[in-house]
Amino acid sequence: MSVSPSPSPAVFSSGSAHGSSDGSSSASSAASAPTQADLFDFVRRTAADTELIASLPLDPEGRTWVRLEGPGGSEAWLIGWPPGTGTGWHDHADSVGAFLTASGELKENSLAARLPTDGWKTLELTDGVDRERRLPSGQGRAFGRHHVHEVLNESPDRHAISVHAYYPPLPQIRRYSRSGSILRLEQVERPEDWQ
Repeated sequence: MSVSPSPSPAVFSSGSAHGSSDGSSSASSAASAPTQADLFDFVRRTAADTELIASLPLDPEGRTWVRLEGPGGSEAWLIGWPPGTGTGWHDHADSVGAFLTASGELKENSLAARLPTDGWKTLELTDGVDRERRLPSGQGRAFGRHHVHEVLNESPDRHAISVHAYYPPLPQIRRYSRSGSILRLEQVERPEDWQ
């Protein structure tokens, strides 16, 4: 199975306008559910809280995190990234999300392609699906369901700190390995695996 490029989700900086990256509006039955724009506004405001950012304990070898109270029942996290750490390729299943770098710089590699949600173990990606973004302090992005990416702190000597929010709260995370154009589903994690 091959996967071809699709339109990229929105990328925001702390001074940019906010809106849904897919241009859709919420149905009245989901009026209380936070949108991608709501989540991005939350991560932007939270990242500006210098006292909160400074309170995160940083480990020299492993990522650290603190769970936050997100808007409208969303799941939110403050994450510390030691130099040279990253997430590996993954997605957030049916959740939409947003994240913003509060300190340092992160790099996001992502796929501008909609992957099938179930029934596959290996995909061959076509040319043109890879995207790379540098997200220095004050910059972040919102993304839709099934967004496949990896987030990295490539600094050799500086921690990065970021704020993340997801709605609905993460039902699962699918983890992938990548070798050239081949993407393999390796593991499916559920909330009890990381909380």
